[in-house]
Amino acid sequence: MEKQMELKRIVHRQIPPIPWAEGEKIPWDDPEFSERMLREHLSQDHDMASRRQNMIDLHVSWINEVCLHGHASRILDLACGPGFYLQRLARLGHKCLGIDFSPASVLYATSQAASADLRIEYCLGDIRVADFGEGFDLVMLVFGEFNVFTRDDARQLLRRIHDALIPGGRIILELQTYDAVKKAGEGAASWHTENAGLFSPAPHICLEEHIWHADFHTATSRYFIIDVMTGAVDRYASTTQAYADDEFDQLLAAAGFHEIQRFPSLAGTLDHRHDGLFVLKAQRA
Repeated sequence: MEKQMELKRIVHRQIPPIPWAEGEKIPWDDPEFSERMLREHLSQDHDMASRRQNMIDLHVSWINEVCLHGHASRILDLACGPGFYLQRLARLGHKCLGIDFSPASVLYATSQAASADLRIEYCLGDIRVADFGEGFDLVMLVFGEFNVFTRDDARQLLRRIHDALIPGGRIILELQTYDAVKKAGEGAASWHTENAGLFSPAPHICLEEHIWHADFHTATSRYFIIDVMTGAVDRYASTTQAYADDEFDQLLAAAGFHEIQRFPSLAGTLDHRHDGLFVLKAQRA
């Protein structure tokens, strides 16, 4: 009976789902989940969780030269993951703080910084509510993470970033385009089996669907994980907000930023490996 009830959750799911109603994020903060996710961050076979090392090198060079002009600065990296960007920036003489939701990533980043004697502090926390402090020359939020927040959370986050910067300090946002979010939401449903994977260390079936909600301009991805041995079903969901280009400018201006500039990538040049992303740089007035 219990298995039947769990399967009915799949059959009678709401379509389209209410954005963020079934979970604000996939549980990166769960210790075991974050350990499995860390393996994906460290992989050099793909760019799904973190970019590969050679690409990060290009990004850090652009950030250091174009955004910081090579001057030693205080940098805050929000959703910093395993600290790949801050490790490189600290080696260039910058003092860094990273905040992330994943305990495994923060533990790994902290260990790496300590072993290399780098000036980096890492904090475990939700960037929507974590204490940033103040006095930063640069705050960065990359890899499209800004789009996963509700509009209200995004507005509040920008205001808090503004307050954390020194006058004239800069923000770097790597954002998902409207078309990329819409395309993701219109993707075909699929399924696959795994002996062990990101969502479960045990053999399971993963049912995956993506839904575009035109009224809210959001894409929601659902993952139903069916345990092969027990038949138990776990559901995970994440929602991504799509913004028109001028909406990003309006959000930044409303938070107190000006001199908004657009770049095709974090390397400053067009990068077809991430066509659905672009970069905005702005300055605190």
